Amino acid sequence: MELLVVGIGYVGLVTATCLAEMGHHVTCLDIDKEKIQRLNDGIIPIYEPGLEEMVKRNVSAKRIHFTTDYETGVNGSNVCFICVDTPVNQEGFANLNAVKSCAKSIAEQMNSYKIIVNKSTVPPGTARQIHGWVQEVLDQRGSAENFDIVANPEFLKEGNAVTDFMKPDRVVIGIDNSRATQTMKEIYSPFMLSRERLILMDTVSAEMTKYASNAMLATRISFMNELAGLCEKTEADINKVRIGMGADERIGYSYLYAGAGYGGSCLPKDITALKSHGKNLGHPMDLLEAVHEVNARQKLVLGQKIIAYFSDKGGLAGKTIAVLGLAFKPDTDDMREATSLVLIKQLLSDGVTVKAFDPVAMENAKSLLPDNPNLIWCEDEYTCAKDADALSFVTEWKQFRFLDFKKIQLAMRGKGLFDGRNQYHPEEMAQLGFDYHGIGITPHYASETLIEHS
Repeated sequence: MELLVVGIGYVGLVTATCLAEMGHHVTCLDIDKEKIQRLNDGIIPIYEPGLEEMVKRNVSAKRIHFTTDYETGVNGSNVCFICVDTPVNQEGFANLNAVKSCAKSIAEQMNSYKIIVNKSTVPPGTARQIHGWVQEVLDQRGSAENFDIVANPEFLKEGNAVTDFMKPDRVVIGIDNSRATQTMKEIYSPFMLSRERLILMDTVSAEMTKYASNAMLATRISFMNELAGLCEKTEADINKVRIGMGADERIGYSYLYAGAGYGGSCLPKDITALKSHGKNLGHPMDLLEAVHEVNARQKLVLGQKIIAYFSDKGGLAGKTIAVLGLAFKPDTDDMREATSLVLIKQLLSDGVTVKAFDPVAMENAKSLLPDNPNLIWCEDEYTCAKDADALSFVTEWKQFRFLDFKKIQLAMRGKGLFDGRNQYHPEEMAQLGFDYHGIGITPHYASETLIEHS
């Protein structure tokens, strides 16, 4: 099938590439001429495991190509996917300007029946707005072309997006006119060979499903982070509590990990937009207000632990802290709403020298943090640890799991270790000579453990 994907950002490029991988012919359209030129030159603008190889394979097979031309893209396709960003504006509402612009641009070029599929995350009821925008342009043109609007929210996890698209746990299709149903089933049929995963509903419910899913995930994370604070007060271990909770099949283990707060392009934005949408309709979302507040507070926790640790060691001024992991999560270079940004700014404001390292997100991090003589960018974990008074792990990259901690300790000046993702065993770290501080876990100090094992 001939498909058009408009908006070649994270969602758009993954969507286009995976659809091409299944044999569809896909035109990728973006108004950013530089981005399209780079893609035509084989340069992939985002880091996502497996994506670059798949893009190159499908370009070589001539199943995917890149353009800035709406006329060619629209009239060469049967189905047009909208995959543009919907950031929140200053009032906290989803900014639909890019969606509106895409819809109108498609309508300006339509010369036959089209199915317009919106994959952008939008407030419930937006599909009806898109229908109105398209019809308005067609009326202005004096055109009687028929079209249908479909809501098809994405559920991609950064760092696992290709697998999520190729092997989805569900594909939600919102359709108010059954005319488009068969075509949408045909597009997604290659992804349904092992079992049916297509869920059909109306457009408003499909749009709400996306927001509801992200709101639930954010709620679980914030609940565990708030519980982690209480565990520290009572000397309970949040990791053991998680295991006990998750064994209940009504709860399960997913998204029950305490940490230094969530970030990224989806959860913070969607929580804010859903809160604002509810308030605007006279239905305050009090629970989501609390979820948001807990997360904002949690991003300060690592810094507060570091401040407390050095309070009887001469304070933070003049200290060097190594920050390992900058991206908001592993296997991505996305720095949006990353906890590391909050931590680094906290430390710099207290007179700390910060040494920072991330396997793939360094350039994006540099673009978000102003030049500072006390901020040093490092080439690897061991350079980052050299002469540091403490280590702070913010992103749980796989390559951090089995570091040579003896080598790291010899390179360090101090022995503080602040584990923002609970990657390591407290007792083992203390035995290696570190003062270990996790999230929701009682601190383990090197001196105490070494005395016990002497």
